[in-house]
Amino acid sequence: MAGNLSPDKQRQMLRQMLTIRRFEERASNDYHAGKIYGVVHCYIGEEAVAVGVCSALEPTDRIISTHRGHGHCIAKGADLNRMMAELYGRQAGYCKGKGGSMHIADFGIGMLGANGIVAGGIAIVTGAGLAAQMEGKGGVAVSFFGDGASNAGPFHECLNIAAAWKLPMLYVCENNGWAAQTAAVATHAMSDVAGRAAGYGIPGVVVDGNDIFAVHQAASRAVARARAGEGPTLIECKTYRQRAHTERKGQPDPRDQAEVEAWLQKDPLTLLERKLKAQGDLDDAGWQAMEREVMAALERAVAFAEASPFPTPEQATDDVFAA
Repeated sequence: MAGNLSPDKQRQMLRQMLTIRRFEERASNDYHAGKIYGVVHCYIGEEAVAVGVCSALEPTDRIISTHRGHGHCIAKGADLNRMMAELYGRQAGYCKGKGGSMHIADFGIGMLGANGIVAGGIAIVTGAGLAAQMEGKGGVAVSFFGDGASNAGPFHECLNIAAAWKLPMLYVCENNGWAAQTAAVATHAMSDVAGRAAGYGIPGVVVDGNDIFAVHQAASRAVARARAGEGPTLIECKTYRQRAHTERKGQPDPRDQAEVEAWLQKDPLTLLERKLKAQGDLDDAGWQAMEREVMAALERAVAFAEASPFPTPEQATDDVFAA
């Protein structure tokens, strides 16, 4: 249910999800065309998690992402031009073209960065939760991570300290069922990652990660709890990445095609579009106009990226603080 979300807010959420979807599709196409260097991990199929959680946050709240981070950046309000320029490896990018797809950050909007190390961001953003607590302004910090990261040491260490100190944290597990090529059922001793919250005395919540309203509601409750000084919440969003682990050509995908097809029927973008139309809050003309506006914004982003120069060899050590 949409709860107290206004029709305008719901359409805004749909637009963000659509922007993520089309951005990722363009990133994939341009990667395969040889215009984007390095690796690309598409967020297609998981858009409801990023938008559902970030729509419950304030601009000053801080988040950290994963190797699959474009969706979180966009949901937190990152600039598409600078994102695309970074993917293109250009000087106008967020990291001046030297970070690439997995390391986009914008401290001005509370985006502390994507992180190419599995579970690498969990400890960093727990520190941001401690900072928010010390600042005393009601800030909240959010860690996005996958089911694979929930088996790593930083996950357990950080949940423990966040619970002990009642840090204003949301730990959001995007459980898409696969850690690269390994099925979660082969590596998890229990079916729900959220069940691990009991060991730290904090709430563990399981939601349908393809239902943006369910995600938003769970995140809103956890944010309110965190702002009230009651400590962290672990939210597990059951979702699915519709693409292979990365966009590399020839990469094996061990998933059964029937499994993929079943999840495609639960596509979060399609579900939200249908809900808004059924509610009378969106019509075909409005949807088509949204599509045109999003695609135009992406074309501008690509043009911005292509107009920016590559970093020079002399700039290789700029902004390097340790070696």
